Amino acid sequence: MLCNSRFLILPWVQVPNLASHLLARGARQVVADWPAQYGVTPWLLETLVDSRFRGACYRAANWRAVGETTGRGRDDRHHRRHGAAPKRVWLYPLHRHSRRWLRGEG
Repeated sequence: MLCNSRFLILPWVQVPNLASHLLARGARQVVADWPAQYGVTPWLLETLVDSRFRGACYRAANWRAVGETTGRGRDDRHHRRHGAAPKRVWLYPLHRHSRRWLRGEG
């Protein structure tokens, strides 16, 4: 699983379907480049969207909203900020058998 940690198109950029085009292009490039560089084939892309945003560009690019984080943040090692900033989790399968493989079903 690979994480798309930053994705921003500034508000004054007005190009129809730009976000979904870039997300699709990035997914294709990862599938092409990752095995050669790291020797493994990724099955899934992941991103987290802050609750202030709707994630419309991910929905338009066929990503799937699968739930929310607890809101702790990655640097909260002692669980002091539980619920502070929950984010929606979006996934994009890179192979039609991604779900089966992640469950360990061959």
